[in-house]
Parts: sequence; structure tokens; C-alpha cells
Amino acid sequence: MAAPEAGPKGEDSWQRLDLWLWCARLAKTRSECARQVAAGAVRLNRQPTDKAHARLRVGDVLTLAAHGRVRVWRVVALAERRGPPAEARTLYEDLSGDTA
Repeated sequence: MAAPEAGPKGEDSWQRLDLWLWCARLAKTRSECARQVAAGAVRLNRQPTDKAHARLRVGDVLTLAAHGRVRVWRVVALAERRGPPAEARTLYEDLSGDTA
């Protein structure tokens, strides 16, 4: 079942940024993800955004300043649920080049 914050299935599918970040396990709570977005810690396709409700689509690139690091993630899939860390890692491709 799709989340109510998601668009219709198909090419134009999207998901709220804060919901996706929570499912990708950027933070423990969805409200913390929304606070990080509002604080300017997230860029969507190289554009600053402070909107937790920004529409995120497969193929978008996120630049995240979190936990003392800057990470760059390409969205590979929209989240169906918040699963274990191994499942969360399948939602994105890390383009940072970080191995830490």
C-alpha cells in the first residue's frame, strides 16, 4: 500500500522528502528529518530546499550535511516502509566516494 504522501504509481511517482529520509534512516524520527531539511542541511538536485514536503523522485540527487559529514545520494527507489538498515541502503546509491 502506498503512503498517502506519495503520488500515483508510474513515471510521475514521488514521495515527501522527510518521509523518504526517515525511511532511509538519516535520523531516528521523521520530525528530526523535517528539522534537518528546514535547517538547510539538505539540497535536492543541487538546489537548497527547506521544505520537508518537497517531492522526491527516483533519480533525484540529495546532498546531505549530517553527522559531521557531507554525503551525496542518488535516489534509486521510493520507500514502501521504514525497514532495517540493510533495506534502507537499497533506497539510494552513495555518490560521496566515502568508505567510512
